[in-house]
Amino acid sequence: MAANQLHTPVFLERSIELLGPALTGPSAVLVDATLGMGGHSEAFLARFPELTLVGLDRDPQALSIAGERLAPFGSRVRLVHTVYGGIDGALAQLGIGEVHGVLFDLGVSSLQLDRVDRGFSYSKDAPLDMRMDSTSELTAERILAEYSEGELRRIFKDYGEERLAPKYARRIVEARQTHPLTRSAQLVEIITAATPVAVQRQGHPAKRVFQALRIEVNQELADLERAVPRAIDALAVGGRIAVMAYQSLEDRIVKRILAAGSSSSAPQGLPVELPEHRPELKLLIRGAEQASDEEKALNPRATPVRLRAAERVRRLS
Repeated sequence: MAANQLHTPVFLERSIELLGPALTGPSAVLVDATLGMGGHSEAFLARFPELTLVGLDRDPQALSIAGERLAPFGSRVRLVHTVYGGIDGALAQLGIGEVHGVLFDLGVSSLQLDRVDRGFSYSKDAPLDMRMDSTSELTAERILAEYSEGELRRIFKDYGEERLAPKYARRIVEARQTHPLTRSAQLVEIITAATPVAVQRQGHPAKRVFQALRIEVNQELADLERAVPRAIDALAVGGRIAVMAYQSLEDRIVKRILAAGSSSSAPQGLPVELPEHRPELKLLIRGAEQASDEEKALNPRATPVRLRAAERVRRLS
């Protein structure tokens, strides 16, 4: 099936509306920091015929699919195999000094979710892999085999916000002493058996544990902490950034960074704000924007998304 049939981009028109005003010049550059299968990138390239697109992704399979999809745009497309925290290195490698737009569509891509063998889904049995980059070494299987009970408890609590983290960590350590955990169905069975029935009624008991393992395998939050400031640094004055987050841990990081950039650094009590204290960013959305009921109905994966956006109004001296 073609990539455009496999994947419906989330907030597509809204992303164009937010970033578009910065992309109209003849030398405009947009960084799609989470390229995936190239749905957002294809729409931007078609809408802005002079635009150069830099696409980043850690997943070689995604880069291959997106490369075929975007091939008709020729030299206007530059693809780089890297995590989004590597945006500065990618731009330096391409000889690009500044950009006019950056788009982040965080979380697991449709490609990764829909490929059962990648092991991201708790609803289908698969190897405990969860790597976004198939060339990296750390897998969910290794974490479950090698991390101590305390380390497992930490990641379930910090990255999954799981209240039953101590119980789950203990049961996993007990189980691995008798047999290796290599399949997602094994992990789901352990978690389900350790979960009170009343809690199971609130949603799938493995959801938060799988989220935590995925974040740990791919170091997603640490990478995001690096990526957003580096993306802002790469923006020209008048350039814009838009970020779509799908869970609260990601959204908190984005919210904090954009809030800091859009706040004055002037000490309290100064009668006049000096130019060097003025905010670097202007927020384009008050708070976080959610998908409309219509978009959620057409594309259920848009349901949890939180969209934030800002424009660079000043370059720090």
